[in-house]
Amino acid sequence: MSSSVPPREGSLSGLTETEAKEFHKIFVASFIAFTLIAIVAHFLVWSWRPWIPGPNGYSMLMDPGHAKAVLGLTTSMFS
Repeated sequence: MSSSVPPREGSLSGLTETEAKEFHKIFVASFIAFTLIAIVAHFLVWSWRPWIPGPNGYSMLMDPGHAKAVLGLTTSMFS
């Protein structure tokens, strides 16, 4: 079985140098945009609910007086 399409000169991807540069430019721009959106999203979530405990650690979860408040916050988060 012989192929009717002649082999293309260039890289292993089959793209010409111009096509590869154009693809690279679009890839880098989209990666930078995604990274910036992820940084902003992480900052907003951190502002809303920090995921590293404060100076008292998670000890407030052990206090029975705070348990109802924490439970209320947790349930309100999902409602």
